[in-house]
Amino acid sequence: MEIKVRFGDISQIETDALIVNLFEGVKHPGGATGAVDSALGGAISALVKEGEFKGELNQTAVIHSLGRIPAKRVIIAGLGKSEEFTADRIRQVSGASLRQARALGAKRVSTIVHGAGIAGFAPEVAAQALAEGAILGLYTFDKYLKNKEQKEIEELLVVEFDEKKIPEVEQGVEKGKIFAEAQDLVRNLVNEPSNRMPPRVLAEKAKEVAERFSLGIEVLGEEELRKMGAEAFLAVARGSEEPCRLIVMRYESDPQAATVALVGKGITFDSGGVSLKPSKGMEEMKADMAGGAAVIGAMQIIAQLKPKVNVFGIIPASENMPSGHALKPGDVIRSLGGKSIEIISTDAEGRLILADALTYAQRLGASKIIGIATLTGGCIVALGKLTAAVLGTDQELVDLLIEVSQQTGEKMWQLPLFEEYFDQIKSEIADVKNSGGREASTITGAMFLKQFVDKTPWVHIDIAGKELADKEKGYLVKGATGYGARTLAAAVLKM
Repeated sequence: MEIKVRFGDISQIETDALIVNLFEGVKHPGGATGAVDSALGGAISALVKEGEFKGELNQTAVIHSLGRIPAKRVIIAGLGKSEEFTADRIRQVSGASLRQARALGAKRVSTIVHGAGIAGFAPEVAAQALAEGAILGLYTFDKYLKNKEQKEIEELLVVEFDEKKIPEVEQGVEKGKIFAEAQDLVRNLVNEPSNRMPPRVLAEKAKEVAERFSLGIEVLGEEELRKMGAEAFLAVARGSEEPCRLIVMRYESDPQAATVALVGKGITFDSGGVSLKPSKGMEEMKADMAGGAAVIGAMQIIAQLKPKVNVFGIIPASENMPSGHALKPGDVIRSLGGKSIEIISTDAEGRLILADALTYAQRLGASKIIGIATLTGGCIVALGKLTAAVLGTDQELVDLLIEVSQQTGEKMWQLPLFEEYFDQIKSEIADVKNSGGREASTITGAMFLKQFVDKTPWVHIDIAGKELADKEKGYLVKGATGYGARTLAAAVLKM
């Protein structure tokens, strides 16, 4: 879909579907919606008066213009309560209303900039959110369908009546396209079946991004990892016939600038290993590489928007499978950093590959590290499927991520990382054990990772449960969400 910006009166645009909006509780539309209402002889006001349209968030209603305006149809999008309106609601409304337009068979759609009027958002911010919501809300993953019946919108026209705002709207739309296209990349990677996305293919996809956007990239294979001493990473990989890969993407800004490492878990399929998971729902374990995919997506954004820091994107990619060669409970292995680890559960494998990746990030000279992983089922128990957990050693970095997440709509909440939690992962025969049981598992999972970070400021984001959506809502569609890429990139851009 091509997105264009045009100066003009939305009520005079010839289009298949025209999108306007209304806050909940408003009886008499104003602004652009009011102009369209007048041109339609009060049709929108009539819907409100009869109670057929209340303006609730993501509610839509369709009016056929019957030739009274050049647009064939008008879609009214509900904005919800004005006092609760946010940039993320702009995304939601944009996604929901454009899916409605697509369902109507519209090829050419025009919209006003939600939030740039009485809601008071800066035109660039509102336009960015609108473009993000449009692209994300129309996402489909249908590459394996023989018969593709889905009709697609070909053009979205963003119409602004104030000519002075056009440059800001254009900037916002372009930025929104960059962020949303990267998130859709993440969705594509996560939605792929695991037989189509083993570690070597994930590395190939990262190379494609690096080549397209002029990023540096290095991919280390098992022999290089063995020489390096990355035993924890290799211990997870040895149960699978698919060789593991350590993917290192590189964005270079200024040699004198700080270096940030984004480290994402890349388990392309997690059976649990010898500590085998239940079969119900195991097909979703293809998404256990969502953290790694988010890092690839973030690097795509970073390459285009060029922050003033240097960035590494590090993705340890492996399968976790049972076999005669697989890691076993009771084994003791040694990490790249030299610490010994007692294996309690082979299903706590993500932290093992991340332990070596965190050490490698420090060896590369990272001055700050942000990790992201579908690490613990306990995160779903604690925070559900809506909010990610954030834990770390640097409060300033934690605060930055939470602040940015409020803008991106990717919700996060800080959990404590008190030293007393280490008692749960103490081992009698090794420096640390890889599982502290079910109690406070999200915290003890992060506490394990903390053992492999020296004095480098570090934050861990546990996105378990956030990587997949089970229904459509706003700009989310069923399947992979692409969670994390926009927030990681936005945080780096603020450094």
